[in-house]
This record gives sequence, structure tokens and C-alpha cells, in this order.
Amino acid sequence: MVIAEGTNLLEYVKKNKLKDVVAAKIGDKIVDLNTTLDKDSEVEFIDLNSKEGVDILRHSAAHIMAQAVTHIFPDAKFAVGPAIENGFYYDMDVGKTLTEEDLKAVEKEMKKIAGANYKFERRELDKREAVDFFKKKGDEYKVEIIDDIDDDIVSFYTQGDFTDLCRGPHIPSTGYLKHFKLLSVAGAYFKGDENRPMLQRIYGAAFATKEELDNYLKFLEEVKKRDHRRLGKDLDLFSITDEVGPGLIIWHPKGAMLRDIIEDFERKEHIKRGYEFVKGPEILRTDLWKKSGHFDHYRENMYFTEIDKQSFGIKPMNCLGHIEVYKSTKRSYKELPKRYFELGVVHRHEKSGVLHGLLRVREFTQDDAHIFCRPDQLNDEIIGVLDFVQDVMDMFGFDYELEISTRPENSIGSDQQWELATNALINALENTNRKYEINEGDGAFYGPKIDVKLKDAIGRSWQCATIQCDFTLPERFNLTYTDEDGKDKQPVMVHRVILGSIERFIAVLIENYAGDFPLWLAPVQVRVLPVSQKHDDFAYRVYEELRDKNIRVELERRNETLSKKIKLAENDKIPYTLIIGDKEIENNEVTARKRKEGNLGSFKIDDFVSLLDKQVFDRR
Repeated sequence: MVIAEGTNLLEYVKKNKLKDVVAAKIGDKIVDLNTTLDKDSEVEFIDLNSKEGVDILRHSAAHIMAQAVTHIFPDAKFAVGPAIENGFYYDMDVGKTLTEEDLKAVEKEMKKIAGANYKFERRELDKREAVDFFKKKGDEYKVEIIDDIDDDIVSFYTQGDFTDLCRGPHIPSTGYLKHFKLLSVAGAYFKGDENRPMLQRIYGAAFATKEELDNYLKFLEEVKKRDHRRLGKDLDLFSITDEVGPGLIIWHPKGAMLRDIIEDFERKEHIKRGYEFVKGPEILRTDLWKKSGHFDHYRENMYFTEIDKQSFGIKPMNCLGHIEVYKSTKRSYKELPKRYFELGVVHRHEKSGVLHGLLRVREFTQDDAHIFCRPDQLNDEIIGVLDFVQDVMDMFGFDYELEISTRPENSIGSDQQWELATNALINALENTNRKYEINEGDGAFYGPKIDVKLKDAIGRSWQCATIQCDFTLPERFNLTYTDEDGKDKQPVMVHRVILGSIERFIAVLIENYAGDFPLWLAPVQVRVLPVSQKHDDFAYRVYEELRDKNIRVELERRNETLSKKIKLAENDKIPYTLIIGDKEIENNEVTARKRKEGNLGSFKIDDFVSLLDKQVFDRR
């Protein structure tokens, strides 16, 4: 709609009783409602329930939180406070470590500020004036942020007694913020640089409606229950200790068994699809990493060591070892494609602030493969990997979405190579009618990629599989095959993982299943429960018989009541328990219980094993 010069947008909204409007768009620019038009303008109002509207609400919530913090900690200094998905955060230095009680106090103060309904007022200052303003406040973080701004004029926003640097826009007044909750506090380095001061980051949630906020808080409770770090400890799967070092995983017997089940499954699936197993060293000469481009484009993520005055790089990826296998002999066009697979251990230098359980570690195993093929085979090979991903995701019960990540600024190779590689990925998706989105500038430094983002049981997205198309490394390493005309030609290289990092995928599985694994994945499938000590001998014979039949079984040896033993098995998420008492010994049977379902009745051992085998075969 066209609104006349001189009109104040907030007054227009009130006069026309427009509900839930928080800002306005004039052309491509979003402006505050506290704006008076300097000419007749085409205005589009932004509703609170829109994505743009709720982002404005959340960013304003960060300012309101900062104001509340200054009321409690008058000397607080602030870095950045953006809106994020589902909420907001602000990085700050308050001179102490914030506690849960401090968060409660800040949230209470935010409610007072919202109730006071302070108007958000914008003003612009010369950059030098802005620097002087924050120098007087002693806030060196804001001074540095302003120094990084190229513009000569910067904008400030004031609500009540609080003024902050901000581009805006904001909600008209603090009273628009009604449905919010402070969630947690974490450490965050200034500008993400671990050599800079560690600040404290307060996270909060904010929504347009109470129902949305309540639903999100319930979702967070579910996330908390499924946290793989807690379940990993409760189920005795793995540990991470300061003695060993951050980002390095110690696998306990049950966790190692879970890994072995997944890795064995992967080996069999790769054999079925024509992959050959290879294995490369974990360190390679630094000269090789320079030749590949990793030294120039990926060095900050790598570890290096020296042996006999020679520099070596600890591998962050498996591709160079596979290239060496390909180069080991002269190749004919008749041999291609060559599909090399390795469960390869890699190391990446992750900053301590981003390490997170199994999801972000410094040592992990990739189900890594590299396909060397002729250009005329490329489409079929990419489709083959996409079909492989589809089969595996279906088997684990995951839905997923696809993205093509294109050339980043930090990259190698010619424009023509990148165009060929990107088009190859697009064509494979479109030839099979697969939907995809474009993720600009997030490809690998040597080639574009298809990213597979799976959806778990509570709707979260996880990045696992990737398919990368690469014309550059074959050129750098002078890879060739002899074509049917007797001439040397360059193969195309497809880098791909199906599950990705085994550690990360196990974290996703733990959280997806809430630790309650299907029978085929469960590290312990059956626990044998003798009713009392007099039943131990028969229980041990049952345990041995099941173990001999390749059932993953353990024997309960604790001196507890039967009801307590059953409860312990439920808590440990054991799929089946077998009860051994007088009746079972007399009839040479077992009484089976299924987790969450209860008593299944009596079975001969062979019949019970047949029941398990069918479920494992069906992977239900």
C-alpha cells in the first residue's frame, strides 16, 4: 500500500488496528515502525508471526536481556547479540561466572523491562562519536566492533536507560516481547578466536505465541532426555576424560560393540556394491599435502609432526592414500570405475570451544570411499552413491533432504572444472527426480558436493553423507588411464561418505533411538536373570548356549531381587530378558520378557533364538 509523506508508521498501524505488526518494508529496506515517512512510499508491513517478524522480536529480546544484565551487573561489557533459530544470545563480560540463579534474576528483570514498555529509539552517530561513547563506558569489545565497521555513520538504539550499537530494526517497544525464556549460559571466545578473551554467552528462546514457546520448551526437554553424552555414560558406551584429552573418545565394551556392528554392516554393504577395501597410513609427507592443496587451504585443521627431520601431516582425510593406490599401476579404461573403501581414522584440529561429545571430536573414523571413473561413467556412479544413501537411510528409518554446496572463495581448480563438477551433481539429482536446495559457497576446496541432511525422530537435521565431485586432484596428481584409442586420459574422482563420521553417526543413533536400540543394533540383546543363587548354574548354561549361537548376551550376577533385576535391565535398555527359576529349570525352558512390553511366555532356547534371528534379519 502507498502511505503519504509525513505519516508515522506506528500511528498508522494503531489507527488502522493492524494486529501483530512489528516493522515495515519499504523497497528492499526493513525499517522500524517508529519511522516517519519523508515521502510517499509503498509500504509492506511485517507481521510478528512471519520469519522476518519473529527474527526482529528475537534480536530485540537480546537487547532487552542486555539491559536486564546491566541492571544487575552495572559494569557489564557486551560483544554481539544476534537472533538465532528459536531465540537469541548475547556474549558478555560481567566479571564473574554466571549461575543458574543469575539467569533467573536476569529473566525476572527482563519481564519488568517488558512490562515497562520502553520505546526503542534509533539515532545515528559519527563513527568517532560512537567510539568515544563506548570508551567512556569502558567497553573495549564494542570499540573494536565499531573499528571493524567500514561506514562513517553507525546507528544506536535506546530503550529506557540502555543504549546499544545496532543496525536494527527493532520492535516498537519492549512490551511487544511477551513469550520468552532464558535457557543456559556457555563460554564463547570473542570473535570466535581461542586466543581472545573468553566471554559468557546467555542463550534464550523467544516466540510470537505462548503455545509456540511451550512446545519448544517441551522439545528441549525431549532433547535433554536424548542427549548422547548423558546416555553414553548411563549405558556405559564411551567416555571422554581430561586425562586423555578433549575430543578424544574412549570406547567401552558396549560402545565398541555398537561400533563393530555398524562397521561390519558397512563392510558387507560395500562388498555388495563392488567396492574394494584399501587402507592408507595415518601420516603422509607434508609435500603430498602441499601438492593436494590441503597445506594451503586446510592447514589450520591439520596436525603436523617431524620424523628424521622430515615434515609429515597427520591425515584429516583419506583421499591421498587412495590416490596412491590408483597410481600404483597403469590403468586401462576397461578397469574403471575403481571404487576404493576404507574405514579410515582421521584427525582434525578442532577448537576446544566447539568440541561436543561424539558430534565434534578431534579423532574419528570415516566410512570413506573414492571412485575413479571415466567422464562417461560419472552420472551412473553419482546415482549409484545416491541409491546407496537411500538404501541405508531407509534401513535406519531416516528421512533426509539434499543440498548442493557450491564453490567456496577458498578453493582450487579452474572455473571450467567447477562448472563440470557442479553440473554432474545437478544432473544426477535431476535425472532421478530428487529434490534439492542450493547452498552457495559451502563446497570443499577441491570440488562441489551433495550434502545429505537426515531427520531424526524428533525432527532435527543432521549432516552425515556427502558426495563430492572432483576434477582438480586427478589433475594435480597426474592421474591417468589408457583409453580405447591408446591415449592417456584423466579420470574423474568422486569422494563420498555414507554415514560420515562413525562417531557422529553413533551420536545421532543414540539420540534418535533415545538409547533404546533396535535388536540388530543393541550391544547387548539379551540379559539372563537367575531368580536366586540356586538358579545360577542353569542360567550360566543358558548364557553359554546363547553366546554360542551368536546372540549378544550377558548374565546378571548382582545379588538383587528379581524385580530389581528386571528394573535394572529396563533402565539399561536391554531388548530382552530371560528369567530362570524353578519352573524354567524343571521344563528346560526360559521365560522371556520384552522391554516395555512385559512377559512373552515360555520358550525352548532354539525357539527363542529363532524369534531373535527373524527380528535381526528383518532389522525391525
